[in-house]
Amino acid sequence: MSGVVTPFPLSASPPSQVPFAREELTRILDLYGRMVAAGEWRDYALQFGKDAAVFCAYRRAADYPSARLEKRPALRSRQGMWVLYGELGQVLKRGHELPGVLAVLERRLVKVVEG
Repeated sequence: MSGVVTPFPLSASPPSQVPFAREELTRILDLYGRMVAAGEWRDYALQFGKDAAVFCAYRRAADYPSARLEKRPALRSRQGMWVLYGELGQVLKRGHELPGVLAVLERRLVKVVEG
């Protein structure tokens, strides 16, 4: 077996699930930590599917999510791949960049700290 290199098989098919990049997840979890410190959130859940990656934040473990952030790469060229939903399922913000979408929640955090 000297000198034989076996190539790593490359898959031409798309990944089976949409991931959060490390930088995206770091930004999301940083906001989560600040919201926990402010007493707004107590739990979170991650879901990775074929079409979307989802982060949900909860006030209490048995509640509906207070916020749901979805990453849908298929919508990248249209209204943006990031969507933030509120507690009642209403769209709070859509966008192409994560920081702009998270700004809605960060503004709420500033109000909580000042109030």
